[in-house]
Amino acid sequence: MKPFTEEDVEFYIQNKVEQRHHLVSKTVDEVQKIIQQLTAEISYRDTRFQAISNSGVHNENFRVLAPSHFLITVPLRGLTGYRERQVRHWRYYTVHGAKLLSPVRDPEELQQWLEVEQFSKSLQQWHETEVNIEGDLVPAKVLAIFRELMEKSITSCNLSSKVSILESFSSVVRVAVETPDSQVEVELVPTVEIPTCWPERARWPRCFKRWPSQEKVQCIKSFGFNLLARSNYHWQLGFSRAERMLIEGLDEDGGCRMKCFRVMRQMKEDVWCTGNKPVLTTYHLQMVLFWTCEKYPRTKDWLCFREGFLRMVQKLHKCVSQHFLKHYFVRGTNLLKYANTSDLDLVAGKLAVFLENPVLCLD
Repeated sequence: MKPFTEEDVEFYIQNKVEQRHHLVSKTVDEVQKIIQQLTAEISYRDTRFQAISNSGVHNENFRVLAPSHFLITVPLRGLTGYRERQVRHWRYYTVHGAKLLSPVRDPEELQQWLEVEQFSKSLQQWHETEVNIEGDLVPAKVLAIFRELMEKSITSCNLSSKVSILESFSSVVRVAVETPDSQVEVELVPTVEIPTCWPERARWPRCFKRWPSQEKVQCIKSFGFNLLARSNYHWQLGFSRAERMLIEGLDEDGGCRMKCFRVMRQMKEDVWCTGNKPVLTTYHLQMVLFWTCEKYPRTKDWLCFREGFLRMVQKLHKCVSQHFLKHYFVRGTNLLKYANTSDLDLVAGKLAVFLENPVLCLD
């Protein structure tokens, strides 16, 4: 087996990874300008929705899942002073407010109910029946209002030629955005930002782990979490600020963790899992990065690119083969639970071939 050389890696990074970064940054800028304009109009019409900022590829509201598939969180205003709710009770209503004979299912590990009383301060609009049922803030209702505002804003901003709302089987709001080079699918997610506490469901870090350091852990937890409107009844926990802090300064010890991650992401997009809406996204790879860093916490584990890279790919192969990838902060959650198993098996086969003969795709 001929190992790839340092020259191969540098050539690959310059000709593939850097080129991708340039193209994605350009696309992000184009999409961000359009979404910023739309969310500013939405915010003008309904102050509960905040306009996103225009701060490039490092915007914390922006997640690049694939080069033509983005997720953008839209912050919600008028909900402050959050506290956890301990008492459990059943809900017997539909998203339209009709009564049910049997209760709505409990949220999964990465989800929770959200009651307006969990906030010490809340705008009166959050108490109204257009978003509130029996004291619960209902994501489907928030999304319905947001979708209607989006439709009106596309028209009033004269963006009908550039933006169109996509049909969806669920209540999520997805739009297609035309840029000069390509079409991008964007999921827009109304989000409650909770920077004041860490959720009890995220029992992290696990005991006796050397990565990240205790100082870093305390810093990360101080940034709190988010609650995302991505389903009908339950709010999804999100950790975008915590994840950004984990990545920040990841290689300040001189290691090559991010270099391994960027090459793995490029190989995933070019060879192992191609397409506009791949079964594996950059977010899945980020979780693999975190788990691998935790398992191999020492500086000396990340001095050799080849060893670190193959370790990371082996972890990815194991997760994809088993159809099981734990969320880094809420470990009871399998991020591949609803993924197409045939697609996963196809990716697992390609990863197995690569691991037998690790060669970078230099064409």
